[in-house]
Amino acid sequence: MKTIVCERPDRFVLTETDAPVLGPGEALVRIRRIGICGTDLHAYKGNQPFFEYPRILGHELAGTVERIEGETHGLREGDQVAVIPYLACGTCAACRLGKTNCCSSLQVLGVHCDGGMRERIAVPATHLIKTAGLTLDQSAALEPLAIGAHAVRRADPQPGDSVLVIGAGPIGLGVMAFAKRRGARVLAMDINEERLRFCREWAGADEIVNALNDPAGRLAELTGGEFPAIVFDATGSKRSMEAAFGYTSHGGKLVYVGLVRADLSFSDPEFHKRELTLLGSRNATPEDFGTVMDALRGGAVDVDRYITHRSPFEEMIGRFESWLKPETGVIKAMVEL
Repeated sequence: MKTIVCERPDRFVLTETDAPVLGPGEALVRIRRIGICGTDLHAYKGNQPFFEYPRILGHELAGTVERIEGETHGLREGDQVAVIPYLACGTCAACRLGKTNCCSSLQVLGVHCDGGMRERIAVPATHLIKTAGLTLDQSAALEPLAIGAHAVRRADPQPGDSVLVIGAGPIGLGVMAFAKRRGARVLAMDINEERLRFCREWAGADEIVNALNDPAGRLAELTGGEFPAIVFDATGSKRSMEAAFGYTSHGGKLVYVGLVRADLSFSDPEFHKRELTLLGSRNATPEDFGTVMDALRGGAVDVDRYITHRSPFEEMIGRFESWLKPETGVIKAMVEL
């Protein structure tokens, strides 16, 4: 079967590999859509933590079930499905609390083990979600949007709270959309004016802040000097993540949704003075996938506009480099099989 392998940083190859052999409880999924994520971009450039080469990328996946080995978990051949790409042990302290998204031995498809950038993949049937009533595009978008929904659930904004989301990429946009659904007043921050306009149009951001133009002063102006009650940083930028401490209100919450391959530092007196709550938000749980499915079925999230670039599978390698360039205006690229 056709497979795209990231052999090393800056090198993809299109090759033929054997079809997967199903183990007990696994389903064979014919891949139809692959969303391209920041994780894929970082892995391609050699900047992804916890990563080894060669690797088959791809964890935003939708397709159809071709075969199931053993218990079906309500699935049938021909079902359209989305993949939950987080393979958890089910027994560690996090898993026992239902936090399978941060399992101590977590394996994420396309990151810690081979993913879905191929024609077929074997996945535990427990990690498939039937997506009848959704399009293939919507099904593949469930995972990145669920990351945003999970971060919002972690922070628990209340109606009327001022919420700042730093980073207007696909994850940050998802955070904005689900914070709005909670009734929050959403402030969007980025350095790209075109993306900031998209935040208003697509996510319904109430205010926009250019991070290059005195962001602290602008945030003080927009919040009566109090600053946002909750700040989400979805940039994966060390500089931005450290600066975010200064944008959070006294008694507020700072949520790191992005991941950077670096150590972070902050002023402890400022942290202590404000009695900040610092939260990490990793991946998503099945509950978050369900939240996103409800939003999509209700028409609350427009996936058609969220996906800005497309490519047939065989042409992806030639187009991938362009998706790294801000001037191409990529929000979400989708690969079609």
